Formats: sequence, structure tokens, C-alpha cells
Amino acid sequence: MNNVYENNMKFLPLLKFLEKNKKIIILVLVMIVSAIIFFIASNQIEKKKNEEASVIYGSFLDEISSEEPDTYLLNNILKNLQENYVNSGYTQIALLNMASLDAKNNNFDESLKNFKSLVEITNGFNGNKIFNKIARVSAARILLSEEKYDEALNMIENFSSTSTNGYIHELTGDILYKQNKTDLALIQYEMASEKYNDDTSKSIISMKIANIGN
Repeated sequence: MNNVYENNMKFLPLLKFLEKNKKIIILVLVMIVSAIIFFIASNQIEKKKNEEASVIYGSFLDEISSEEPDTYLLNNILKNLQENYVNSGYTQIALLNMASLDAKNNNFDESLKNFKSLVEITNGFNGNKIFNKIARVSAARILLSEEKYDEALNMIENFSSTSTNGYIHELTGDILYKQNKTDLALIQYEMASEKYNDDTSKSIISMKIANIGN
């Protein structure tokens, strides 16, 4: 009997605490359950939206792979993906494909717009770094051709000092050269030469370096 009494006494403070804070505890439990339900529902919604995006991208892929792609239709499909499935990987791939097609057709304004959109949705910690880099480099090349040198440099400035890719350094050098910053351009060209492995690229860089010296 004494043992039962002693055990009950041990739990008395806990029981008093639970009774005193009953409303708060219930509220916390409701919040936890609600968070779990929300998480499960969000995952289901995300899965459903991704499946829908996959079907839409399928129609985009069929059209862009045809002999004469209908750019009006492609842009409408792309608009649908951007407006309703912006976080989907299918939207990113579609933007990259469309920007490349526009560039191929010499429609550089549209190409630049799509590359910039791809940069925007792949920025940040959780963004697709590969797509982001491709989009930035491609946009920078177009901006260079349009003589928008500062904007072109801003597109790739995060890569120019740390990249292991010779092309990034060569492109940075090209932009700096156009800005008459020949000393800085030379540094980038030399870094490109060090990182290129093929003779053709090294030869082109050598000519650019020699051109600065003349």
C-alpha cells in the first residue's frame, strides 16, 4: 500500500503540471498534428503537380523535336509551365531548350529573356547549379554580343575567379577586353590557357594574348 502511495506521489507534480497546462498542451498537440497533415498533403500536391508538369513537358518535347517546331505553340506551353509549375525541373529544362532554340533561330532577345528566367528560378542554395551556370554563361555571351559589357560581367562574376572551366575565363577575358581592361583580360586569358586541355582552344587563347601585346 505504501509503495502504491509513494508511486502516486512521484507522479503528482507531473499530473499537476499537465492539469495546469492542459489547454497549452492540447494546442501544441493540435499544431504538431496539423503540421504533419500539412506536410503529407504538400508532398501529395507537389507529386501531383510534378506529374502534371511531366505530361505538359512531354507535349513541349514532341513539338520542339519536330522538323519545324511551332514557336508560338512552344511559347504557350512554356508560359503554362512557368505560371503553374515554376518549381518543377521540367520547367527548367523547357526554358533551357527554348532559349537554345531561340538562339539557333537568331532570336536573341527571346533567348536572353528565357536564359534570365532560368537564372532567376535556379538561384539560391536549393537551385540547380548546373542549369544556373549554363544559363548565366549563355546570357553573358548574348549580352557581350549586344555590347552590354557590365551586365555580361555581372552574370558570370561569381565564376570568373574560382572556375575550373577555361571557357569561363576566356569569356570573362573577352568582356574585359571589350571594356579596354587589357591587364585584367590578360589574367583571365592566361588562366583559361592553363585550364584548357585541347590544342585548338589553347591556340585561340594564344592569339588573343598576342593581340593584347600588339
